[in-house]
Amino acid sequence: MTWPSHGSNPQYLYEAAGLTLPECLIDFSANINPLGPPAVLQKHWGDLFHGIGTYPDPHTASLKVKIANREGIGPERILIGNGGAEIISLLGRLIAEKKVLIVEPAFSEYEKACQVNNCDVSYYQLSDGWEIHLHDLIGKLQGMDAVFLCNPNNPTGMYYGTDIILPLLKACKRENCLLIVDEAFYDFTAEYEPLVPYLKEFPQLILMRSLTKIFAIPGIRLGYLMADRSLVEKLSAYQPHWSVNSVAIQAGEWCLEDEEHISKMIQFIQSERDVLLRFYQEQHFEVSNSAINFYLLRDPQLNDQYPLFEFLLKQGIVPRHTFNFPGLEGRWLRFAIRTSVENRKLMEAMKAWRRLNPSFL
Repeated sequence: MTWPSHGSNPQYLYEAAGLTLPECLIDFSANINPLGPPAVLQKHWGDLFHGIGTYPDPHTASLKVKIANREGIGPERILIGNGGAEIISLLGRLIAEKKVLIVEPAFSEYEKACQVNNCDVSYYQLSDGWEIHLHDLIGKLQGMDAVFLCNPNNPTGMYYGTDIILPLLKACKRENCLLIVDEAFYDFTAEYEPLVPYLKEFPQLILMRSLTKIFAIPGIRLGYLMADRSLVEKLSAYQPHWSVNSVAIQAGEWCLEDEEHISKMIQFIQSERDVLLRFYQEQHFEVSNSAINFYLLRDPQLNDQYPLFEFLLKQGIVPRHTFNFPGLEGRWLRFAIRTSVENRKLMEAMKAWRRLNPSFL
């Protein structure tokens, strides 16, 4: 059976599972801001029409300046991309035929980009609690040209602070190895410790970010990368002209001005996560120690979570499968935190499962 590689687009998931797509469903497989896009986008959406008759700025200069001012770095250290997927693809070309270490489980696009570019890929598997053991990880750096680390981690939701990242960064500097940190979900982390200040001291550091998750605009496709100027220049040479369209550029500028939207989201996520975690504890489900807007869950009475997965799909509840996450292989399900009403519908479905499958813990 071939499962979809990513969340969202549930029609393909139901097709793979051999189930009929219900008329009403709630998609918990896509990790985007449950509050939706900022109001400014809807308010000014009509204004974007006037820009579609001309080519966008191939250098995305205005959006780079907006991000540069926000982050306190020069715009020459920034590369704007057509979503995180394009940036990962560009990084694959940068490290083509090099030795690469991927911290697993992780977003599958890292491995795909490496394989397409004939990289020699090795893996560091996170422990059962998804902790990073620095001694073991640093021990794998010898001879490596690049390391991919998703932080906060997808799919576990675990966040690793500077007590982990800084020693790893110093070790990468000694080994002349790039440290590529995917921060696609950093905005959702109340305890986030900025890594941007380390860019000047560590030219090996590359930070990837997404604007589609936090601002709930996945249909627009927008992300960016921050790194040493020389790396940005190399990556830019691989990027097609007009890769980022004018709608995305303007939408990105408007979104970045709405700091209140982010603070409201963080408060909402924290509140809903607390409610969900208490419920799961009462119902005897195991949940990852997530710091962000999604989490892993399993019924400890099952090794393979497929029966729970299938049950939820039949109820119109769409989790993210983990069949293609190394180290998980279907033993967990991933859920995004959605609206209060939708989260409570999920809890009702989980109660129904528990009534049919009582916990003996």
